[in-house]
Amino acid sequence: MTFNEGIRTNPGRGSSSRGRGGMVAGGVGGLGGLLLLLLYMFMGGDPSSAPIGPGAGGGGAQEEQTDVLEKCQTGADANKYSECRVLATVESLDEVWKPILPKEAGRNYQQADFRIFTDAVNTGCGSASSATGPFYCPADGTVYIDVNFYDALETKLGAKNEPLAQEYIIAHEWGHHIQNLTGQLRRVDHNDTGPASTMVRSELQADCYAGIWVHHAANSVDPETGETFLKPPTEQQINDALAAAAAVGDDRIQAQQGRVSPETWTHGSAEQRQKWFVQGYKHGTMQSCDTWSVQQP
Repeated sequence: MTFNEGIRTNPGRGSSSRGRGGMVAGGVGGLGGLLLLLLYMFMGGDPSSAPIGPGAGGGGAQEEQTDVLEKCQTGADANKYSECRVLATVESLDEVWKPILPKEAGRNYQQADFRIFTDAVNTGCGSASSATGPFYCPADGTVYIDVNFYDALETKLGAKNEPLAQEYIIAHEWGHHIQNLTGQLRRVDHNDTGPASTMVRSELQADCYAGIWVHHAANSVDPETGETFLKPPTEQQINDALAAAAAVGDDRIQAQQGRVSPETWTHGSAEQRQKWFVQGYKHGTMQSCDTWSVQQP
């Protein structure tokens, strides 16, 4: 989706860090190991249960802070730079979820933190490398994003590196934050895998919550300027998001490894992920995203 150029963004809303080398003990380094780790981690898997180092916690306090977000002042910047697109998407997510959560779930919305990093980062869930991909850590309520992953989305997973594909990833991680606020994450058994498992149901609900954001995003208003954050999505942009959802289906990723094993799925098939994203996008309500009560999500 395209941001309206006149909106104003707040670089102080987030933080960024450039990791020091050698932070992940036994971690999978570089994009070469990305597909293997994505089987467990991509888009919201709990890092505390993934094969990453124990870390020091504290949301990456040991990392050097950079000024990468200082250039992010307007919607025009968000349309030009990936880091700025992250920031503007986060601010739109805040405005979308702020009224929805109390109205539909009876919970006050609390902002998640987010951190843009490169190389490696310490989190409340442990240490992670760039190979981890984007993830949400419930222990510190923070979404962690290495924007270099967007290139891997295209080169390793076959989805176009387009704006709504990038924004979908962020909105999915934000979906896990919403689950954390509502207590849904506590329903996940990390030993339970398969197409109807609690792990898959959680991931599909986060996909559906990403769809809710797309449903409402063109109506979310920048409180500083009174202008809507985004222009309505085009059909092509929706297809870009659907392609990204399909690309990270467990079956698609496993097929690249040579064997599809549904009993090991943790995030859902390409068809499941697309289905629940569309469900949220079409209906725009949390009630429409109840992946827990259906027999086959």
